[in-house]
Amino acid sequence: MREVAVIGAGMSRFGDRMDKGAAELLLEAFDEAVRSVDKGMEIKDIQMAFFGNQGVGGSQLALLAAQMVEAIGLCGIPAFRVENACSSSSFAFINAVQAVASGVCDVALAGGVEKMREISGKQVRQWMGVAGDNEWERQVGITFPGAYALAAQRHMLDFGTSREQLSMVAVKNHECGFYNPKAQLRMKITLEKALKSPIVAYPLNIFDCCPTSDGASAVIICAKEIASKYTDKAVTVLGYGAASDTISITNRKTITALKATIRAAQMAYRMAGIGPQEISFAEVHDCFTIAEIMAYEDLGFCPKGEGGKYVEAGHSRLGGMRPVNASGGLKSKGHPLGATGTAQIVEVFKQIRGEAEPERQVENNKVGLTHNAGGFGGTATVCIFGMR
Repeated sequence: MREVAVIGAGMSRFGDRMDKGAAELLLEAFDEAVRSVDKGMEIKDIQMAFFGNQGVGGSQLALLAAQMVEAIGLCGIPAFRVENACSSSSFAFINAVQAVASGVCDVALAGGVEKMREISGKQVRQWMGVAGDNEWERQVGITFPGAYALAAQRHMLDFGTSREQLSMVAVKNHECGFYNPKAQLRMKITLEKALKSPIVAYPLNIFDCCPTSDGASAVIICAKEIASKYTDKAVTVLGYGAASDTISITNRKTITALKATIRAAQMAYRMAGIGPQEISFAEVHDCFTIAEIMAYEDLGFCPKGEGGKYVEAGHSRLGGMRPVNASGGLKSKGHPLGATGTAQIVEVFKQIRGEAEPERQVENNKVGLTHNAGGFGGTATVCIFGMR
């Protein structure tokens, strides 16, 4: 199996994008990705493409991949749509990596797109809900805010996690997102404001929940042996892992950990030949603030039950021991389901190359990790990157 490198990455601005359709958003992201290949490239070099998309709102469910390659000028190449809820484009990325690593192609594109702002909140909840247990849990009213609220309640009961610690995640991520020009919610918030915001599902309030978004992201990869043709700053894929878990949360032994994340992380660490202590910074799936706290633990950044203490100690903030979500995370940057996974990779690519905005550039940027979960951890991916 060949080593694989990321040579270009780009994303659209996230948020209310009534100005552009899905194909136009992907073109926005793709154009930036191509421009980021500093020695230049011909788009005809791209031999395969993989796109993540859940299909929120029902738009472009048929032949989405073909529509996307047509929009970016690559009509004719093999194109695949990958659906795995919120982790759709990270699975698309892994598919692309495997295609290049195996020698099926030399250069591939992975990306994702979602349009979530043109339908009502009720419709969004309906489309997002299909990523959960539709036979039983959804029918009795379990939503994703409700599921993560249950996880937060249990985490607080079992480990003493505080309401203040949840809000510290939001404050930290909004601080970073304020300096990210692509972020949806570019505003700083105080701990007091976060704590006093209206409850969504106790103990989670508005500032514990990520927004719904329009957006797209794109990542160009190639065999590492030819990466120097395109750039002298290729970012190597050191390792990756993917796993699944039961869709029904009632069939799980615990709701304060996502086993799919734990399994995916173990696979990624093993492939990269490193442990969690060697991760310099990370982009994790903070769809809710409790999800980030659980991710600290599931990824091995701290012992089980100490995620709240980890954020309170400042370890995950910029300048801390291991900055997490310097992009602003889903919480501030936004969460267009199909685009989130590769958007995390765009961020890590820029951070490792020292190309993030100065106010949020990570200093210790040698090894970056992305963690992307689908639904309530029904699926998860972990990818590790560096300049090896």
